[in-house]
Amino acid sequence: MHRNDATKRFHDGGDALADLIDDTPPAELPTPDTDVPMVSRSVRLPLETYERVRAAAETRGIGVTTLMRQWIEAGLADLDDSATVSLADVRRALAALSRPTAA
Repeated sequence: MHRNDATKRFHDGGDALADLIDDTPPAELPTPDTDVPMVSRSVRLPLETYERVRAAAETRGIGVTTLMRQWIEAGLADLDDSATVSLADVRRALAALSRPTAA
């Protein structure tokens, strides 16, 4: 049904709108990607910062929100000394240690 028709049914009153709702198939809601309840928060970032985050997420093949959540969790882990690091960071650190330093 077109939006204008639905609006007309609403303004006409009666049971017409309720009948329309009853005839509508249930909406397909997305399945959550986690069993952990999530809270949505808005974060204001400078455009340049957001573009850097978006590029970093794209490089890793994950969404911006997922990357930001990982960074926040890593930062919080650092605060309480329960360090969480990515495998890539561990590999970079080990590679740096294995390189001989120039004297």
